Amino acid sequence: MWRNRFLLLFDRVQSALAVCRTDGTILLANPAMAAEWGAPPSKLCGHNALELFRPREPDQMRRLAEALRLGHRSRYPVGVGWSTDGCPRSGEVTVVPVSETSQKEPALLLQLRVREPDSGPAAPADEGLARVSAIEADILAHAAAGATTASIAGSVGLTVDGVNYHLSRLSRRWQVPNRPALVARAYVLGVLEAGVWPPHPVADALS
Repeated sequence: MWRNRFLLLFDRVQSALAVCRTDGTILLANPAMAAEWGAPPSKLCGHNALELFRPREPDQMRRLAEALRLGHRSRYPVGVGWSTDGCPRSGEVTVVPVSETSQKEPALLLQLRVREPDSGPAAPADEGLARVSAIEADILAHAAAGATTASIAGSVGLTVDGVNYHLSRLSRRWQVPNRPALVARAYVLGVLEAGVWPPHPVADALS
């Protein structure tokens, strides 16, 4: 019962979270974490966290490894970089060892905090904004067809929260206030093919 409650909360948390072994192998990832790679959470399981994130300071990793070896239990922030849709991203992963007892080897709870780039003045010709991942393109096409969030989630293999995360991220990226404006923006930027029904992504817009 508690495991089911944990998994329900884990999936609904808006922060990007993952659970991994001490060797870095990912056991669980929530939709917010998986969305950084445009994939469902199950696709991250089995990958090593160091395949996804590039630590910016090797000393931080050495200190973390030593703390785990000594059985310390604390929060360890690690500056990281990675790429989303071919765009460089940066932020911080907070690593928290968790275990049922002090003798048992801990699992590691990873919480990602993304450092959003300064928005600055809007680009005059929207250059570079029209590249989307395949999962984002599918979500936009379904949204343009009038599908509900639950229907989109079932079609693309994500949770409702995962779909909402993608839509919110695209809305921030394209600076639009709601879903109709997001769909309109997708057509203006050439992500969705004009004059076609049902809506269909433009292949050249996929990153």
